[in-house]
Amino acid sequence: MKAAFLFGALAMAAPATPQLLPGVVNQLPSGVLDPVLSGGQPGGAIVPPISSVSPLDIRPLGAELAPSSLLSLRRARLRDLVRNNRELLDMDAEGAPIRKDEVIGLDMTPAGLAAAERLGFRQIRRDSIEGVGIAVTVLATPKGMRARKAIEALRQADPSGSYELNHVYEPAGGAPAAPQQPARPGQAGGVVIGLIDGGVGAHPALAGARIEQRGFTPAGVKATGHGTAVASLLVGEAGRFRGVAPGAALLAADVYGGQPAGGSAEAIARAMGWLAMRKVAVVNISLVGPPNRLIEASVKALARRGTILVAPVGNDGPAAPPQYPASYPGVVAVTGVDARDRQLIEAGRATHVDFAAPGADMAGAVPGGGYEALRGTSFAAPLVAARLALAPMASVAASAVPGKGKALGRGIVCRECRVPPAAMGVR
Repeated sequence: MKAAFLFGALAMAAPATPQLLPGVVNQLPSGVLDPVLSGGQPGGAIVPPISSVSPLDIRPLGAELAPSSLLSLRRARLRDLVRNNRELLDMDAEGAPIRKDEVIGLDMTPAGLAAAERLGFRQIRRDSIEGVGIAVTVLATPKGMRARKAIEALRQADPSGSYELNHVYEPAGGAPAAPQQPARPGQAGGVVIGLIDGGVGAHPALAGARIEQRGFTPAGVKATGHGTAVASLLVGEAGRFRGVAPGAALLAADVYGGQPAGGSAEAIARAMGWLAMRKVAVVNISLVGPPNRLIEASVKALARRGTILVAPVGNDGPAAPPQYPASYPGVVAVTGVDARDRQLIEAGRATHVDFAAPGADMAGAVPGGGYEALRGTSFAAPLVAARLALAPMASVAASAVPGKGKALGRGIVCRECRVPPAAMGVR
């Protein structure tokens, strides 16, 4: 079927355009697109499954869709996301979603704090993120001043300071679905893979997996369709379905917690710190967004520890701006290909691409026990991440094969890892 699927809305509970963000969905469509989220509710180490997935407004688009059309859809999607969450979100000068009325200070000095107070900023919280070694101060903007204007004033008042907006990388909207029975908790050990995403729900393919979860929003951990699908590609196994590293343990950081303004830069940085403290060697983060100083500093901190961070290039087409964290130096940037080794038409771009991997014509687990057809670079990234957790970079690079596309990096990795939807009874 010649169709490229684009997402129009994220259901807040996790990523679905973990690659950035749309509105709300009513039920899981036949093709789960990059970002698929679903609701759940706070849980312990492993979150219970959910009975349904929040709506994901997906639109089938012709294979001839122009890059400019993909870019227009991206802009409209982000506007809708902010419009539907006015109390929590705003936009920066480039149209990217941000947490409303918040500015982040990195390693602020007493002089910087004093300058902020004189301008009318109010301190919300201040602490150091263990694992990345960054002191974070979250400031409320002066009354009546939007964050994008407030940060300009603060940078002028304290030019030696480092300030950033609290960008949102995967928000959505939509009420979480009711949970079913809880899944079995697990403890990470042996080969361990890190995951920064939405929460992972219970599923037969994950029943034997060792998964430890932690929430990085006040709402705690909530099961999501996207997080569950990505986890299944990493460590899942049941019947004819098999992830790339079913024997590995998974440390999953939920940066959404079912909240419309989830997936913030602050939450992601704290998740990186947790995984760094746990000495995880490879981390998959199937999220995208704009450049952000806090995310950049956290990425550098993980790189100094020797941690490999794997991220997708996004699904907004080649005309969209480079996406992050994939575009940061040292991050393994991954694009997606279909069953014919063709680069996905909706694949975004980064400042560099390291590998391609299957990102369509493949099945993945979704909360509630079923499987769905997946499409998007979010689902290509975990295949590469799992391979890197099991083998050295040189070996993975040597296994790459050529594909059809101009930006496939060193080639296609894990080509044989795709489980066809038909094999799981999915049309």
